[in-house]
Amino acid sequence: MLNEIYQSLDPVAFSLGPLSVRWYGIAYVVGFICAALILYRVARRWKVRVDVDALLTVMVCVIVGVIVGARLGYVLFYGDGYYLSHPLEILAFNKGGMSFHGGLIGALLSGIVAARITKIPYLTLADLGCIAAPVGLFFGRCANFVNGELWGAPTDAAWGVVFGGAAGMMPRHPSQLYEALLEGVVIFIVLYALSRREPPRPRGTFLGLFLMMYGTFRFLVEFVREPDVQLGYLWGGWLTMGQLLSLPLIIVGVAVFVYTLRRRLPQRGLGGCRAMTRGDDLG
Repeated sequence: MLNEIYQSLDPVAFSLGPLSVRWYGIAYVVGFICAALILYRVARRWKVRVDVDALLTVMVCVIVGVIVGARLGYVLFYGDGYYLSHPLEILAFNKGGMSFHGGLIGALLSGIVAARITKIPYLTLADLGCIAAPVGLFFGRCANFVNGELWGAPTDAAWGVVFGGAAGMMPRHPSQLYEALLEGVVIFIVLYALSRREPPRPRGTFLGLFLMMYGTFRFLVEFVREPDVQLGYLWGGWLTMGQLLSLPLIIVGVAVFVYTLRRRLPQRGLGGCRAMTRGDDLG
């Protein structure tokens, strides 16, 4: 049934004359809009001040960081030397090639810029962003499925999908949907549910958990995901670039979480407005 659904999909959502609007682009737009709304809603619940100007500043910084980081990450991690001889194609976004790990690095670095501009503590912005990010991941992975890219290894499972083209005519794991479920739905449910607890968790809690969960889920899904053809397996016939890049995320996530437990810094917004933590007097 899943294969029949895939065969009925068109990567192009609609066309306006010579302009074709693809689901992949729509996924980016919808993902960023939903992330902004979630970020703002969680900040209000925590009673940390994030006004509209600050929100727009954060989103502009993150959008630039994600797009530039994702592209440069693909060039560095998955280019396999191709872009050394074709440097002008580094900025050829229309030809595809985006890396989540690069996008994450870009988002974290751009968050530093946003924190300096808005005067909101970096870890508070990072926590808010990590609660919202899984929604964008969900839409992005669904768009990967519609595009018929980043497919999985061959399978005889009933839900196998024939992607055709370079993927051949054998059924394959819809690994894009596995990632949409784990990296999108599961991580969002866990972090959003935790964000509703009172008082708010200390600064850095959600960043640490996001890095640990994403790194773990991505490492596991890579076992049923076809490695990039230009790289193949890096070691032992099973280690992929995606797994290699996910290991540092898990390690950094653990380190951030331990730091959070030791420092227990309260969440803060504009003007030093902070949420209450367990150590505060709630009376």
